[in-house]
Amino acid sequence: MATRTPRVLLSALKTLAGVTAAGVLLLQTGCSSVFFYPDDVTYVTPDRLNLEYEDVYLDTPDGETLHGWWLPAESDPKGTIYFLHGNAQNISSHIMNVAWLPERRYNVFLIDYRGYGRSTGAPDIEGTLHDAEAGLRWLIEQPDVDNQPLFLLGQSLGGALGTALASEWVTRDEQPPLDGVILDGTFNGFRAIAREKLGDFWLTWPFQIPLSWTITSEYEAYERISNISPVPVMVIHSERDGIIPFHHGEQLFEAAEEPKRFLRTDTGHGSTFVIPAYQAAVLGFMDANGG
Repeated sequence: MATRTPRVLLSALKTLAGVTAAGVLLLQTGCSSVFFYPDDVTYVTPDRLNLEYEDVYLDTPDGETLHGWWLPAESDPKGTIYFLHGNAQNISSHIMNVAWLPERRYNVFLIDYRGYGRSTGAPDIEGTLHDAEAGLRWLIEQPDVDNQPLFLLGQSLGGALGTALASEWVTRDEQPPLDGVILDGTFNGFRAIAREKLGDFWLTWPFQIPLSWTITSEYEAYERISNISPVPVMVIHSERDGIIPFHHGEQLFEAAEEPKRFLRTDTGHGSTFVIPAYQAAVLGFMDANGG
């Protein structure tokens, strides 16, 4: 008499087959998509926040068009901040992170990477790095930026992109020089955070190591951050960050060369600047470095 395979075993075999197929697909396509979650929804525009602004469209060397917002200081500018946002949504959902700065006499320029908001194309690591540089090159050509302190503020993914950009800028002795780099809730490396995130999900846990190998190791922040010196660096990280664990900030700060400063915070990921004391700390850092 033939035996029948128990239903629970059949279910397990189907699940295993599904996991294997998913793993093969991810290995074939790579896992850089783990970094990018764009959309084109307009959540809020600067005018709704009583901010003066200008829409900016700029072209990248490889044929994409990026959209950004220029937010002028409300009075005599103390400097300019180039803001690189995190990996989800677009600038209209991240603007609150910098909306307080024009009142404090800072110009702000923020852009959407390719595939985000009104920017064309599809995001990947190399492409967004090119976009970050294209935005900075547009910014330094503006007359309102001449002879004023220039700071880079990167949050989460934007901090990783900003670290790579700033390290190249300093190494090549590009002009004008940066006066400071501020990293908020930034991961210490693309490979490291990809492995951690893949390990959190049962479907991708078996493939976390081979999948992480598909991520380029050329732009790891913990390897690049020391090259930013002598430009001052401020690393900000929350002990309660549920997206990018606190140890990433600690490791970035340890890898950075002097002059550097660490700001330990106590908010959710991407919520640093809802706290006036943390705003004041960043303003103090910029004031001490030419702002």
